[in-house]
Amino acid sequence: QVQLVESGGGLVQAGGSLRLSCAATGSIFSPNTMAWYRQAPGKRRELVASLTSDGNTNYADSTKGRFTASRDNAKNMMYLRMDDLKPEDTAVYYCNLLDKHWGMDYWGKGTLVTVSS
Repeated sequence: QVQLVESGGGLVQAGGSLRLSCAATGSIFSPNTMAWYRQAPGKRRELVASLTSDGNTNYADSTKGRFTASRDNAKNMMYLRMDDLKPEDTAVYYCNLLDKHWGMDYWGKGTLVTVSS
């Protein structure tokens, strides 16, 4: 079993920055993919960025150039640096881990990011 806990959300003005963290505990196997998703009010959950355990990173078009995702496999941590935030980035941000070894999918409870205009 894997537990994921997000932190770092909050209220920020447009143009500002935030750094989210995701701490993973439990039995984590490789290969795996960790990812950030977000869900805005009234909208579907969408992928923000994904990072594989072997170093591949992908971003949603809406966040390319503004968001930087990283992970520290030794510490079982994942981060999301968000710069030049826009009001449309307001959402609950979720941490996800896809265990490709066992085919298990884990989610954190999310952290709220609110960007004021």
